Amino acid sequence: MASARTASAAPRPQVVAHRGASGYRPEHTASAYRLAIAQGADVIEPDLVLTRDGALVARHENEIGGTTDVGSRPEFAGRRRAQDIDGERVEGWFTEDFTLAELKTLRARERLPQLRPDSARHDGEDGLMTFAEVAALARRESARLGRTIGLCPEMKHPAHFRRLGMAFEPVMAAALRAEGLDSASAPVLVQCFEVGPLKTLAGLSRAPRVQLVSAEGGPADLPGVRYADMVGAGGLKAIAGYAQAVGPEWRQVLKVDGDGALAGPTPLVADAHASGLKVIPYTVRAENAFLPKALKRGLSPAAHGDAASLLKALYAAGVDGVFSDFPDLAVAARGG
Repeated sequence: MASARTASAAPRPQVVAHRGASGYRPEHTASAYRLAIAQGADVIEPDLVLTRDGALVARHENEIGGTTDVGSRPEFAGRRRAQDIDGERVEGWFTEDFTLAELKTLRARERLPQLRPDSARHDGEDGLMTFAEVAALARRESARLGRTIGLCPEMKHPAHFRRLGMAFEPVMAAALRAEGLDSASAPVLVQCFEVGPLKTLAGLSRAPRVQLVSAEGGPADLPGVRYADMVGAGGLKAIAGYAQAVGPEWRQVLKVDGDGALAGPTPLVADAHASGLKVIPYTVRAENAFLPKALKRGLSPAAHGDAASLLKALYAAGVDGVFSDFPDLAVAARGG
């Protein structure tokens, strides 16, 4: 979010551009971030993974076969392999097997081309970005527009990288210091689905933090712990001990009835606010494939449904921000 202090005083929830305007351009690219800012986003979100030489790059996952042209590059054919990541077998090309210089030779591609053919037409236009480059883009746009563009980086798979001997948290803390973001009022909010990395980061940096949770499963670094228990009143109080916000799935904030219609808020927002936590749900997408039945329009999974009603319901539930692949829709539903 823009900052812990700014968010608490903001008269309206903030729009977080999920991987940029990723409904319109390949995610985590300069084009996606610039478009998101032009559409009115308050914050841009880079997912971060590590390279072999310890650089932070903006990719949704450390597996990059679906988001870059690496599969068409004969010089990297031998890098394809399979490995277990947080208990799942994954096959492809992984950032930890590449230096930053090697990754800089790749071009970004649309991750969901069947759902987002217009975005896929921009395949190859952008390269991969480091966290420093995303931060620099936010600073330039902030200066140009006269408004602060915040950053919401996510540490992806710290437990996996730790098993490889690559500690994520000190790299993240050093990057925050290098970008002038090591303060409680900095325009940044660091996210993670794991618990330990956020607690460790709290001892290394003063930057605000958000605990991501899901409707199912639990943190990869805490076997046996369920996210469902973490968003109970007691669990939220525990999160407030090391984070300033919680990031749930939007379905954890809004009920959906048997007919696929929105049926009012759950207690999560009220309980989180009572524990001193802000609530920033993810991820509102416009395509039918991601909307509840009553908000779908037409039969095609790629067709856009009534995302505006979903956004307005989240705002009415009292959330402090919303992650969306379509920042323009989130801004419009908010009323500007």
